[in-house]
Amino acid sequence: MKLIRNGTQPSVKGPAEYFTGQVRIDTPFQAMAPGRAGGAIVTFEPGARTAWHTHPLGQILLVTSGTGWRQCEGEPKVEIRAGDVICCPAGHRHWHGATPTTAMTHVAIAEIFEGRAVDWLEHVSDEDYLAGEAER
Repeated sequence: MKLIRNGTQPSVKGPAEYFTGQVRIDTPFQAMAPGRAGGAIVTFEPGARTAWHTHPLGQILLVTSGTGWRQCEGEPKVEIRAGDVICCPAGHRHWHGATPTTAMTHVAIAEIFEGRAVDWLEHVSDEDYLAGEAER
């Protein structure tokens, strides 16, 4: 068994190549072989979000604080809140992040397949991110 103590791994800034806005990634973890699950605790400041992306074996998000949004391609965005669990199927194009006014933190868990856990695509435009907000 392996114990990873809180505070023993530095936080990293979410790379601008894959995120819009201020994103912090804390305590990433990776299962020991032959396991292939890995993950991170990701904090999105208000307005921050991922780029569109897919996962070869799917993804699970456990929202631990705040309020955010997630959107699957071709569907309206959906509000997500602390305590929500989001299960995204393999290969499903989506994005997730904070609302414009509230930060959001989640634990993201995905399995590695052929050396990768995520396939990053283009950024979510501000227009797409805010679409539908006038009606809310």
